[in-house]
Amino acid sequence: MECSWKTVLLLVCASLGVQYTAIRTLRDSLSGPCQGPYRCQSRHFRDSRWRALCDDSWMPVDSPRKHILLFATTRSGSSFTGQLLNQHPGIFYVFEPLYHVQQAFTNSSSRLRRTLDRRSLLGAYRDLLLNLYTCDLHFMENYIRPEPQDHVTSSFFRRSSSHALCSPPVCMEAGDVAVSDSPDEAWCPKKCGALNITLASVSCLSKEHVAIKTVRVPELGDLRTLTEDPRLDLKIIHLVRDPRAILASRMMAFSDQFRAWKIWNATGRQPRYVDLTQITSTCKDMAASAATGLQTPAWLRGRYLLVRYEDLAFNPKDKATEIYRFVGLEMEDRVRLWIAKNTNSNVSYPSEWNYRYSTTRDSRATAESWRLRLGFDIVRTLQNLCNDTLALLGYKQVHSAADLRNLSHSLVEHRTFQPVK
Repeated sequence: MECSWKTVLLLVCASLGVQYTAIRTLRDSLSGPCQGPYRCQSRHFRDSRWRALCDDSWMPVDSPRKHILLFATTRSGSSFTGQLLNQHPGIFYVFEPLYHVQQAFTNSSSRLRRTLDRRSLLGAYRDLLLNLYTCDLHFMENYIRPEPQDHVTSSFFRRSSSHALCSPPVCMEAGDVAVSDSPDEAWCPKKCGALNITLASVSCLSKEHVAIKTVRVPELGDLRTLTEDPRLDLKIIHLVRDPRAILASRMMAFSDQFRAWKIWNATGRQPRYVDLTQITSTCKDMAASAATGLQTPAWLRGRYLLVRYEDLAFNPKDKATEIYRFVGLEMEDRVRLWIAKNTNSNVSYPSEWNYRYSTTRDSRATAESWRLRLGFDIVRTLQNLCNDTLALLGYKQVHSAADLRNLSHSLVEHRTFQPVK
């Protein structure tokens, strides 16, 4: 007996009130899996996956849904911070879904690329975020390449970073491994196989809240239409980091893109072809976003929290508590255990950076370790380029190589960034 896919049914799930009905309707629309002794004999999936649709334990809890966006820039500590949300059992967490939009646009024909502007790309970003927050994961099929077949894909970016996408009802085979708190790119696709997007949508609907991490939206103002959308109750956690640390991290993680910077750092001489816009644009967007948020505009009141990565690294328990208080959730024991395990690691420094998206670290020791990796000439140039950003966010400048290397004096000023109410 074959399964009849009724994906359009998920599109009616935009409001919390119809979630239960939507899941039951989807479940009942499948040909046979929940009727009598029969189980769906799909050519793609084992019976256990469809059995989940027949089990009322996957029905959502009747509580107000929270929509959380971790808004950051590349190499700002967002993978680590996102895991604080991913560990909560009631949160459906998605790691950087906008990657698929960017890739689809980038790989489109040159003629099409010429017609696309920043506004078009941002519009696509916002459309995808809205659909994900309302648990219509099928909308992602417009961008995933190669295109999913029968709503099944092996190309979902960083699926392993989401517990929900590697555990029941999406993956019935994962067992206890599904709650593993260590980032591992291998076990999830091996245990779970290709991702069934319909079951992922069911999982999303069964969760109480949805959290998404993205580093691809340039400025906070680009999110205004989402904060004003009546279908959402959006909370934005704006994660920032010292631009000097961001540059040092990018040089390690993306060696090819930052080859000129690495030559500069090794020789002390600035190559003529070094691309300064790689970091100046980051500083500009970060400062503009923080300035917008701290001005407390009406559309952000009660929806915006600025978090410095360094504060989280120095005091992970306190800052995590602040983040959970801001989004209106209790911090579960599983979150506390993950913090304890992943902020006091004995992992040696080099191996941490060998894994691009590592979340295991001695957070206090690594927060300012960039000062041992960057040469003073690069740091001085960066301080001139990003002076306003450093001042706005409370990062001290150094004026000599000796100051740079003296880790006994922190470059992170004591600042309090209160949530906008």
